[in-house]
Amino acid sequence: MEQQAFKSQRERAVELLTRHGVMRQSDLTARGVHHETLARLTEGGVLLRVSRGLYQLAGADVDAAHSLAEVAKRVPKGVVCLTSALQYHELTVQTPRRIWLTIGYKDREPKIDYPPVRIVRFSAKALELGVETHKIDGVDVKIFSPAKTVADCFRLRGRIGLNVAIEGLQNAINMRKTKPDDIVRFAKETRIWSVLRPYLETVLADEA
Repeated sequence: MEQQAFKSQRERAVELLTRHGVMRQSDLTARGVHHETLARLTEGGVLLRVSRGLYQLAGADVDAAHSLAEVAKRVPKGVVCLTSALQYHELTVQTPRRIWLTIGYKDREPKIDYPPVRIVRFSAKALELGVETHKIDGVDVKIFSPAKTVADCFRLRGRIGLNVAIEGLQNAINMRKTKPDDIVRFAKETRIWSVLRPYLETVLADEA
């Protein structure tokens, strides 16, 4: 009877983690997978404990978007930014090892074991401009728009690299992800227009 219960819980755990990628122990327990089962599956190499109380299938390639949803649940006021926002909008081939997340200057910095996060702080104005809300795995995730992301990448080019900012700008224009006027507007509002302008003019001239 005990073996049958374990098998049933194992099947449920595998099904849930296949669907959701990464789950908290509390969520798995609420769905009928006991912590003893999780321990046995981890010892048996079926599951991987990625951090305290968080599990995924061993060898699973967790979708990047799912990681954004996990962070949004932990930091609902945060906004996905810079390289992570470029990646979400398919404007870069870069795969950031950490999720870039912005919070306000007075907000308490979150302590997150998984997924790994890199925090940057924006002013209240910069934090509100160009925010979009995307539904990922049933979670509302705040992500800066393509145009605002490009402006931010040039503003913080010292952190992510000028080449990444240029790549994002080129792809945003070439792939019609945004309009040049929107990039200009956000660049002026974030006081980076004088830096971004010659790069935008070059991209537009190449398109002509």
